[in-house]
Amino acid sequence: MSIWVVLLAATALSSVLCNVLIPMAWKTALVDHPCARKQHAAPVPLVGGLAVYGTMLIMMVALLPLEVDIRLFLVSASFMVLIGALDDRYDIDPGVRFIAQMLAAAVVVFGADVQIVQLGNLFGTGTVELGAMAMPFTLLAIVAAMNAYNMIDGIDGLLGALAMVAFAGIAALAFMHQQQLPVMVAAILFGAMIPYQIRNMGFRLRPIRKIFMGDAGSMLVGFVVVWMLVMLTHPERLLESWFAIQPNVEAVRPVAVLWLIAVPLMDMFAIMARRVMKGQSPFRPDREHLHHIFMRAGFTSRQTLGIITAIACFKLALGLVFEWLQLPEPIVLSIFIAIFVLYLVMLKNIWRIVSWVRQQRDIESTDEATE
Repeated sequence: MSIWVVLLAATALSSVLCNVLIPMAWKTALVDHPCARKQHAAPVPLVGGLAVYGTMLIMMVALLPLEVDIRLFLVSASFMVLIGALDDRYDIDPGVRFIAQMLAAAVVVFGADVQIVQLGNLFGTGTVELGAMAMPFTLLAIVAAMNAYNMIDGIDGLLGALAMVAFAGIAALAFMHQQQLPVMVAAILFGAMIPYQIRNMGFRLRPIRKIFMGDAGSMLVGFVVVWMLVMLTHPERLLESWFAIQPNVEAVRPVAVLWLIAVPLMDMFAIMARRVMKGQSPFRPDREHLHHIFMRAGFTSRQTLGIITAIACFKLALGLVFEWLQLPEPIVLSIFIAIFVLYLVMLKNIWRIVSWVRQQRDIESTDEATE
């Protein structure tokens, strides 16, 4: 089936599921209420993630070979969405949620043998093999990605935009390396995100209600992204019969996939490091994320969304170019680390930068008013 047909079918199905789930959310109180950390004026249904999950489940069952890897992935994803939905409804303790995330990730890691077994030639001394650390490393990678996307979901459209950037990047890398399955799955997820993005951002194409992704959706996005990144970098470990009929399939170098999730990854590690340095819990919610910083600098939520999405697209483009040119992995890693260090330095001096930006914007506003 054509990828474009898959994309359109996923978009249509997700739109239908959104319409079905919105009234159900009101009946079950699966809604997000305004509070000190949340700026929306009225309760909003938390069904975006459920619609994306339903679309993914139906489309994958209909289109993909239901081998043990796919079945266990869907079981794990279902458990992940259940945990997220319960958290959305009852506000689960972070410790309990973390344990539940680890259990859900363990289904694919131990059941389907989905593991990150090597990190490529990161240091120019040969392939870095993880050996006995492969399983715990993969578990932590899955949980880290889930929480990274959960933490970045702070303004309308941001989670959806960054997820769509990641899925587009996955499709591009898969196409570049002749991997058919990730292209198909990425098209399903990209299409499933479109109706959510429209509703979340409040585009009034017709009278539709605003919705949020919820923890069910942000956790699902992080989980699916990591699963697909493992598929890209370790294609021989997933769907062996599918791999057998694609003799020319190539593995993506692990360092390349970092660029697909660079923004949520850097934001999460930077904010957690700052909290630990302040003697706070790394999971303590606050308003110190990248999108909060841009908005304190005087940018609107839409402007902030545009800036962060542009940054994500730029980093994705770098990753794709580096992979296309087969730039040596130590150099690619060094560039990634350099950008992250620059980000940390900027965060350390962020209020000086914010004050300077606001002054410049005030000067521009004054100049425009006097013209």
